[in-house]
Amino acid sequence: MNKYILPVIFLFLCSTFMSAQELVNFMRSKPIVSPEINGNEVIFRIKAPKAREVKMYGSWMPNYTDTTPLTEKEEGVWEAAVTVPEPDIYTYHFIVDGVAMSDAANILMQRDGTRYLSMLFVDGEKTKNYREASQRGFLTKVWFDSPTLGMNRRMYVYTPYGYDQSRKKYPVLYLLHGGGGDEDAWSNMGRACQILDNLIAEGKAHPMIVVMPNGNPGQQAAKPLMLDEKPFDYRDPATANLYIHSLVKDIVPYIEKHYRVIAKPSSRAVSGLSMGGGHTMSVANHYPGMFGYIAPMSMGIREGQEIDVQLQALKKSGYNLYWLACGDADFAYPGAKLLHEALERNGLEHTFHVTGGGHTWSNWRDYLNTLAPLLFR
Repeated sequence: MNKYILPVIFLFLCSTFMSAQELVNFMRSKPIVSPEINGNEVIFRIKAPKAREVKMYGSWMPNYTDTTPLTEKEEGVWEAAVTVPEPDIYTYHFIVDGVAMSDAANILMQRDGTRYLSMLFVDGEKTKNYREASQRGFLTKVWFDSPTLGMNRRMYVYTPYGYDQSRKKYPVLYLLHGGGGDEDAWSNMGRACQILDNLIAEGKAHPMIVVMPNGNPGQQAAKPLMLDEKPFDYRDPATANLYIHSLVKDIVPYIEKHYRVIAKPSSRAVSGLSMGGGHTMSVANHYPGMFGYIAPMSMGIREGQEIDVQLQALKKSGYNLYWLACGDADFAYPGAKLLHEALERNGLEHTFHVTGGGHTWSNWRDYLNTLAPLLFR
């Protein structure tokens, strides 16, 4: 046995030395800090020693074609300093020799459909509710059967702080995402949980459950799960409204069976952005009286679209709040204005909440922050 001891000890010492050497090499490397907010500047850095040109795009820039050049510093680290933008959540990426890439030094990321984007969080009055609250609710990934779509699907369900310790029943907000998004969008990019946690903790919003479904009827769940998808032709009248039928026939009944909710229209709200705004209008128009609170964001109607009969049915059924929001620089604004005019023409009391800005998460987070305190009062 002794003849094996020396080789084993030798291998152990070699392994220990190599591990220690790797640690020393790691410790000697200068960590890259990016982004780094320093006074009124934010500095971005990326290590690309063989690059010929490095640029950066940030969502704070006025145009999608704008970029900021980075300058090569020591040890192949490229750097750029820009003025800190107004308080908000932004995304950005580097462009290294024409190839877009995220910031490897930044742990803050957002998934926007099939894209992963580095995130810049600028603190201020606007973003205070985007931070974690002192009292936090639960976000649960829930699988449910959808007979309407013929598949098992996933949605996210937020329950407020204290739900698990309480016996009381809660109202429900059904919060719908936009095109290219999925059930993860509102909690990831929209900061829905943080916004509700903070508003509820401050007593500014009524405690509520928030249901965030997947609005793509052919998907079982978000694409990263790599599940098979079923093709549906939205132009086919037979399948055009399958998702909103599923919302009413599958999702609402599931929530009202498995959660402690107040199962009546005055305790149901539906809201959504862009495509989800279209779903919000459609479900309100096809199922008048189902939801007491209706809040489409960044969506409207087309010129000449016949909607008066549906709006009259909605008016007759009754509702608590109709809240329409859109940025005046949003490409959806003309359609939102037409919807506002149609609501006025048909005598439906409503709020047309117009802000600056365009078709962006900056607006949609702000809209949720403004809308939530208006619900279930």
